Amino acid sequence: MGMIEQLVSAAREGVEQRSEQVPLADLESRLQSRGEDRPFMEALVRPGLSLIAEFKRRSPSAGAIDADAAVAGTVRAFERGGAAALSVLTDETHFGGSLDDLTAAREACGLPILRKDFVVDPYQLYEAAVNGADAVLVIARALEGDRLAALYAEALALDLDPLVEVHDTEELERALELDAAVIGINNRDLDSGEVDLATIFELMPDVPAGKTVVAESGISDPSQLDELDRVGVDAVLIGEALMRAPDPEARTREFVPDEESTREQLLP
Repeated sequence: MGMIEQLVSAAREGVEQRSEQVPLADLESRLQSRGEDRPFMEALVRPGLSLIAEFKRRSPSAGAIDADAAVAGTVRAFERGGAAALSVLTDETHFGGSLDDLTAAREACGLPILRKDFVVDPYQLYEAAVNGADAVLVIARALEGDRLAALYAEALALDLDPLVEVHDTEELERALELDAAVIGINNRDLDSGEVDLATIFELMPDVPAGKTVVAESGISDPSQLDELDRVGVDAVLIGEALMRAPDPEARTREFVPDEESTREQLLP
């Protein structure tokens, strides 16, 4: 079984277990008590590259990153450092996350939050909505046939911004068929685990104007940002480089355009 199959299988098992403990009807009843809206997509289109700072304790490729990381302190550091939004891993088996991390992040800061997980069932969208997410990751490679379109539509119906993740031309075409507003180009091949930053530069010419593009994986140095900005990327999602830093706030600030450079971009 390849990496993607393992991750999807674990996601399905997790849904089955959690839905037995908390029925979908219970989640539906909690929708009315959701907090105020924090528009995720709008946070990604400000001048310069926007940073989505990711909270994760480990990953299948990197192993342990910061196993004892506390949500509140870390996401507050990201916010002080200038991140535009957060990504919170909720997969427990492979990433050491949980829905409690999502709730804690919501309570600790005012940034819009992406629930990052392998979403394979509408149940997970309801979980995201009632636990503080403003957006959800929808991975093309993990969803065959019309499953991608169905979950995309359900996310929108729940007022969640779907970030549709792609890795190759075929997956990008599927995202464009949905008229996806926010497209994440993952430089990591989820089958092999290999990262190639060339992926985003190969796919960007095929992305129509007007789409919001997020670069994912392989971004670990601020020197990489200028070229991504030049080709039209709107935001970068960075996790490991921030989570390994002794001072997450200072490290976050390194990936955020300063006010002077932003003003220069606005000048005619």
